[in-house]
Amino acid sequence: MYHPDLIRHPDSCPALVLNADYTPLSYYPLSVWPWQTAIKALFLDRVDVVSFYEREVRSPSARLKLPSVIALKQYVKPSQFPAFTRFNLFLRDKFSCQYCGTQRDLTFDHVIPRAQGGRTTWENVATACAPCNLRKGGRTPKQAAMPLHIEPIRPTSWQLQEHGRRFPPNYLHQTWRDWLYWDIELEA
Repeated sequence: MYHPDLIRHPDSCPALVLNADYTPLSYYPLSVWPWQTAIKALFLDRVDVVSFYEREVRSPSARLKLPSVIALKQYVKPSQFPAFTRFNLFLRDKFSCQYCGTQRDLTFDHVIPRAQGGRTTWENVATACAPCNLRKGGRTPKQAAMPLHIEPIRPTSWQLQEHGRRFPPNYLHQTWRDWLYWDIELEA
């Protein structure tokens, strides 16, 4: 019997990791573990397997289907506030320049420039395209006559998850779809 999973290299078979309440551990980055980590957690009895790939790995004495969806046995309390990273900043700002709205050549800009005492915080950094960042230079938005579309805030993890649903990952295995709530039409 032919199945696409059978020809996949094991390295292209990550396991989606769900919390003990069967919600994704995180959306951005999507909570996935390499197959080796998933197998180790399974043998250490730290996870339950929810779904498998058709792909197997073998040892001289055993055959094991690779898990595609696993759930932690112990609940991990999600952080209320996400880490301040470039990706999370872009996600907060919906991958758009906060000055002109373009989605190309993105970088980040200190609203109050560091030269004027501005700090690198959620509330003082905004996504900007390189041309707007260069044009604004070491000035405030008011000094440069470049108003921000939205004032920067410290987002909650929930807010980033809501933004993240608009940007699903490039790859979603069929067995993951029931556990990720991307904007897909449900079957009746």
